[in-house]
Amino acid sequence: MITFAVVSFLMFITPGPGVLSLAGVGAAYGWQRGLQYMAGLFAGHFIVSIAVITGLAAIILSEPIIRTLLLFSSAGYLGYLALKISLAGSRVSFINLHAPSFVTGMTLQFINPKAYAVHTTFFTGFAFYPSNFIIETTLKLFIMNVIWLTLHLIWLGAGCKLNELNLSANKQKSVNLFMAVCLVGVAGLSIWSIR
Repeated sequence: MITFAVVSFLMFITPGPGVLSLAGVGAAYGWQRGLQYMAGLFAGHFIVSIAVITGLAAIILSEPIIRTLLLFSSAGYLGYLALKISLAGSRVSFINLHAPSFVTGMTLQFINPKAYAVHTTFFTGFAFYPSNFIIETTLKLFIMNVIWLTLHLIWLGAGCKLNELNLSANKQKSVNLFMAVCLVGVAGLSIWSIR
């Protein structure tokens, strides 16, 4: 169980589309909008968990066309976000969504290939209670969701704090470019993974 908790922590702390976009929403819109967006991310995360647990994700993703479509949709969306970030100039604005919302966050999780990969790893590995599927799955859901919520609140808080700093124009441009490169890297690694 401790190994599962450590792996959950490491998987969720690694920057991916969800946490990078959440930090951006926090930086651009503050806590209230950020919490709405995070609630959508969490709902999508939970639905992906259920889809993986029930095997529905395996059935749907066994179709190569659907898998490829989701992958390129996600990579395209991340590329779009990276472009918006890099063009933000000297304004710290990781993401400039017109109305980041619950639905926006939930939708991102559905097209996020990292979400399916992470959840499949969680629920098919780390059998710490193999004699009872329901108890093990319930414990895994509890552990991973506590870690997920904690880390996502930290990312949101970091985005909100960054917005409060009075960085110079050059430093703000550097932050934007760094975040854009991170998102392009995530998109590139996703596409590279199909080789």
